[in-house]
Amino acid sequence: MGEDGLIPRLGNMKALLGILAGAGASYGLYKLLRGGDAEINKGSPRKSNAMAVQPGSLMAKVSGFNVVSKTDSGNLTTEIASSEILSKSPGSLEPRHLSMLLSLLQSSPSPAERREVLITLGNAAAFTVNQDLLREFGGLHIIAGFLSDPSPDVRVQTLNALSNLSMNIRNQEQLKIYVPSVVQLIEMSPVNSDVQLAALRLLTNLTVTDNHQHLLKNSITLLLSLLVVSNEVLQIQVLKVLVNLSSNPDMMDDIVQAQAPASLVLLFDGCTSTDVLLRLLFFVGNLRAWRPSAQVAEALRRRQDSLYCVLLDSSSQFHSRLPLLLSHPDEEIKAQVARLLT
Repeated sequence: MGEDGLIPRLGNMKALLGILAGAGASYGLYKLLRGGDAEINKGSPRKSNAMAVQPGSLMAKVSGFNVVSKTDSGNLTTEIASSEILSKSPGSLEPRHLSMLLSLLQSSPSPAERREVLITLGNAAAFTVNQDLLREFGGLHIIAGFLSDPSPDVRVQTLNALSNLSMNIRNQEQLKIYVPSVVQLIEMSPVNSDVQLAALRLLTNLTVTDNHQHLLKNSITLLLSLLVVSNEVLQIQVLKVLVNLSSNPDMMDDIVQAQAPASLVLLFDGCTSTDVLLRLLFFVGNLRAWRPSAQVAEALRRRQDSLYCVLLDSSSQFHSRLPLLLSHPDEEIKAQVARLLT
């Protein structure tokens, strides 16, 4: 589904603390349209084989590490081993453990250790009390500092930890300054990479409310372009962000004016994944709730590459493709198509 010129532009977490539980998280059950999309990230399984760090690949081997080392009277060394922390469930970590982890994160020269700590912090951040503690310890900015880590795997775990931390409105106020860096990671990372997926998950959480959606008004074209060149998993994540943004009337002018690939209309097809197609239809439903003045509509028609022309204008191929979806086997798809045709 790619387009010439788009791919070059776009081309440049054993959960350590157990299974991530929803109890204690501030919010984050999946919602479509109502309240927007939000996500909680789980730590990824620890890999057993070492791998070289390549674009789009994950570092696979993680070694044990010490959290704190202290010497008493010059000869007695007391170590609080990593197992003391890593054997605890995410909700039972004490403030001192979180502080130790933040200190280790800043001091570790090992990408594997940084990755390990970030997974632990990310799992702990699924609980509201830890979200607040990490903010009070200055942990949000400490963690965000690893968005530019040389290791792609560390960047992924940084984004995952920030995603869980962003399930907290007060945390979002601090994290909003990193939106440009997150967008840059999406643009510069390989298409369909884990970095792109984790970055989009963070943006999904940051756009659940209207508070910070305006920070993405210049990134609509990037999202639309990624939509036509990425795989199903990434397409779904892109659409979660776009559905969130298009639920805000104040964002609509920026969305419809954004440059959009002509091939976007080709996604409205029975061969498109049901999950992707359904979200596309919700996105269009939000767009069609917008009513431009005659003067604005005429100005948009003169921009043949605008999203307005590609999907909304009377001359768009979308209008001839939409009725064909009434024969789709999925009932929810058919119901949404019927609503759009009325």
